[in-house]
Amino acid sequence: MQKQHVLFVSTFNGCRSQMAEAFLNHIAPDRFFAQSAGIESGALDPAAVEAMKEYGIDISSNNVKNVDDFYRQKMFFDYVIITCERETIKECPSFPGITQKINWSFSNTSRLAADYKERLEKTKQARDAIRAKVQDFVMHY
Repeated sequence: MQKQHVLFVSTFNGCRSQMAEAFLNHIAPDRFFAQSAGIESGALDPAAVEAMKEYGIDISSNNVKNVDDFYRQKMFFDYVIITCERETIKECPSFPGITQKINWSFSNTSRLAADYKERLEKTKQARDAIRAKVQDFVMHY
């Protein structure tokens, strides 16, 4: 069985899309190959790294990628899943081929809290919501 290719897109590829990519590759590596990218360049969020460690998933060595790089390479994806705020969705390019675009709107955790401890708690909440969405995705696709 050929793996389905999934691209998770968020604003900066520092948190939400990174967690979604890691969960899908962890939960269903036999059925899906997930990657992630940001609409803008960003940096890996330490809160996301710490939150994912609680599930035994290490994303600390992940690279932050830009969606334009995938677009320019004319990469094909079966699914492009947008994990950023609704107002950012329109900025995501369309990819060649038959791609199903799915919108999962999650708040940008880096903007939700001023201090690290509070941001980490918000990131954990987002992580758990993303994990639930990924599990649902695996069950239905």
